[in-house]
Amino acid sequence: MTNLNYSLVDVFTSTAFGGNQLAVFHDERPLPSETMQKIARELNLSETVFIQPPADSNNQKSLRIFTPKVELPMAGHPTIGAAYVLAAAKKIPVTAGKNDWVFEEHVGEIPISVYEKDGQIEKVEMTQPLPAFGSVYSKPGLVADLLSLSVKDFDQRLPLQSVSSGVPFLYVPVRTLAAMKKIKFRSDIWEKHFSTNPHTQHIFVFTFETVQKSSTVHSRMFAPAMGIPEDPATGAASGPLGAYLVENGVIAPSKNQFYYIRSEQGFEMERPSFIDIIVDKSKGAISSIKISGNVANVGTGQLQLPT
Repeated sequence: MTNLNYSLVDVFTSTAFGGNQLAVFHDERPLPSETMQKIARELNLSETVFIQPPADSNNQKSLRIFTPKVELPMAGHPTIGAAYVLAAAKKIPVTAGKNDWVFEEHVGEIPISVYEKDGQIEKVEMTQPLPAFGSVYSKPGLVADLLSLSVKDFDQRLPLQSVSSGVPFLYVPVRTLAAMKKIKFRSDIWEKHFSTNPHTQHIFVFTFETVQKSSTVHSRMFAPAMGIPEDPATGAASGPLGAYLVENGVIAPSKNQFYYIRSEQGFEMERPSFIDIIVDKSKGAISSIKISGNVANVGTGQLQLPT
C-alpha cells in the first residue's frame, strides 16, 4: 500500500468553504497518468493537481492537472493553489514581498508571483499565455436554448466568441443578473450541438451587473466535457475573459494604462469566488495577462494507493 499525502484548499477566496476546491498532491511521487486520472475521478473535485520535479532545474516545479474526466494543459486555480501550498508549507522558501517562480505545465512555462506579508501568503499571481481569439459564434438562438434563456437576454454590444489561453471557452454576454440566476444548462442541447467542437465545449457566461460593488463582472462557467457541470471559479477562463473585454472596448484602462477587472463567480453554487485580472495592452496589442487571488487552507488528507 502506497500512501499519498495531499492538501485541501479553497482557491479564489480568503475564507474556507468559498472559492474552488482543490486537492494538491505534493509528495512528488512518479505516478502513471492513468493513476492520476483515477485519483482525480475518485476525489471528484473540479481539479486535482500533482506536483512533480521540474524538467528544467531553473524552474521551481512541474504541474499535472486533472479534472474528473480529462488532463488539462493549463488551469488557473490549480496553479494558484499549488503555489500557495508550496509557499505555506515552506517547501519552496519565500521572503517578505514578491517571490517570482516558474511552473512547468503542458502549455509551457508559467510565471508565478507569491506575495508574503507578516509571515502569511497574501496572494498568488500567475501570468497566462497570450490569448488566441476564435471566430464569432453565429447561432445565438442555439446558445439561448442551451442556457434556457432568450436571445433578448444577451448583451447585443458584444459577440459570442471563443477565446483561449490554453483552454478555449465560448464567452456569452448577458444583460442582467436576473437572467444569470435563471440559467438552466441543457445537457441534451450541449451534447447535440456543442460537445464535439473544442471552441464551444466550455461555456462562460457573464454580465456587468454584479453582487459586489467591487466586482466588474458576474460569471458562471459550464464544462461537462471536463466532467464539471458548473465551476465555482475558473482561472483559465478569467485571463481570456479580460482579453475579450479589453479587445471589445468595454473596459477603460487605469491611469497607468493597465486594465483591472474583478470577476465574481460561484454565487449560484454558494461558493463565492473573486478572481482579479490585469491586462496590459501596449502598441495596440495585448502584451500580458495576469490573474491573482487568495487561497484558504481547509485541511490535509492521505490517499491509500493499492500496490
